[in-house]
Amino acid sequence: LMVHAANAPWAVAALFGPLLVAVGGVGWARRQWLTLAACSVLVLVLGVIVARGGVQDMQRMYVLQHGAIHLTLAWSFAITLRPGSTPFITALARGLHTRLGQDFTPAMHHYTARLTAVWVAYFLGMTAVSALLFWLAPWDIWSVFCNLVTPLAAGAMFVGEHLLRYRLHPEFARITLRAAFEAYQHSGRGAGS
Repeated sequence: LMVHAANAPWAVAALFGPLLVAVGGVGWARRQWLTLAACSVLVLVLGVIVARGGVQDMQRMYVLQHGAIHLTLAWSFAITLRPGSTPFITALARGLHTRLGQDFTPAMHHYTARLTAVWVAYFLGMTAVSALLFWLAPWDIWSVFCNLVTPLAAGAMFVGEHLLRYRLHPEFARITLRAAFEAYQHSGRGAGS
């Protein structure tokens, strides 16, 4: 898209349409009417932008897409931290441990709730760094951050958390990545996200 259709009007729809459809689908499945309404309005805005011929500065659109993905992830984790809700990672971990016939202790609940908050901070931090690089650094620097540093940073978060978890809590059962992914799929959250 960046190389072959950077200035095509439909490029904006290709950048944001799938994200809006995914978030709207989750809003529909979870009966989050405010989320669904916001996505509907944004789809209309997207349609107007495409009908008017797109945008002049596609670089901003790529930055907005990168930020929108991270803000959506931050929101989807943060909304589960509200009073009365089960934190996102807590729900996944509890489901995994229950499925494997293991106890889910209060220490695990506390750890996974804090970990959910850490991921919210990570996603917000990535959004802030992306915006700062866009405004203060050359485009090539932002592109390296988006395309190389972002996936490496997410991988480092997973590996670092895994190592830290078993150092801080050696009593926690060892869970394979495959078992965690299967629990996510069976949790009902995997189907809509």
